[in-house]
Amino acid sequence: MDAVFKALADATRRDLLDELFRNDGQTLHALEAHFDMTRYGVMKHLRILEEAGLVVTRRRGREKLHFLNPVPIRLVHDRWVSKYAEPWAAGLSDLKTRLESPMEKIFEIYIKTTPERLWEAITDGEIRSKYQFGSVITSDWTPGGRFEMGNPKAGELLGEGENLEVDPPRRLVQSMRALWGEDVKAEGTSRITWEIEPVGDSCRLTVTHDQLREDANDQLYGGWPMILSGLKTWLETGELLTTPGSLMYT
Repeated sequence: MDAVFKALADATRRDLLDELFRNDGQTLHALEAHFDMTRYGVMKHLRILEEAGLVVTRRRGREKLHFLNPVPIRLVHDRWVSKYAEPWAAGLSDLKTRLESPMEKIFEIYIKTTPERLWEAITDGEIRSKYQFGSVITSDWTPGGRFEMGNPKAGELLGEGENLEVDPPRRLVQSMRALWGEDVKAEGTSRITWEIEPVGDSCRLTVTHDQLREDANDQLYGGWPMILSGLKTWLETGELLTTPGSLMYT
């Protein structure tokens, strides 16, 4: 939390986040063109944003791309904002839903748990329902195996797909087709990659949602900050986190 507040306290760093909000996945060269400062100055600000988890980088060939990670903002909202201004918090939640770019979304969060326990929370249907809006995931979790997502109160299947890679407790790659409405059905199939990396007594969980068409319906990916915040809360405290998504089928 301290690192996030420190990162957000600087106007230039907020401008960098705004620029990534407008056009995610930019190189350092592209970002520095928007600022009247040296390349080193931009790099220094980006480093602070990375350390706070607000920016995630990925290599694409020789290029290093910078992506906006909205999860820490979600955690600030859950811990602080909702206590004092719930109506404004709802607006902030809507804003975070839009804090991602088309085609590829990257979400990163640190959770104090073991890789094995985190893997179980991702693949156990009953546990999954505790933080993914009450939805249950069923699968045999084998490569090439099918998975289904449903909710007892929804009355129909909400999603389906295939397990493309299954490497417990480190990596899970799945295709996914959303089924909860005609608008999302029309989007076709996308891909979700879960990556778990041990870091001391914690794990870094990175979720990449890609193979999305440009300007894809944000219902497909807008719920990830709430899902991952709920996952962190449940694993670290055993408590359920109330979010707008968790109230969908109550």
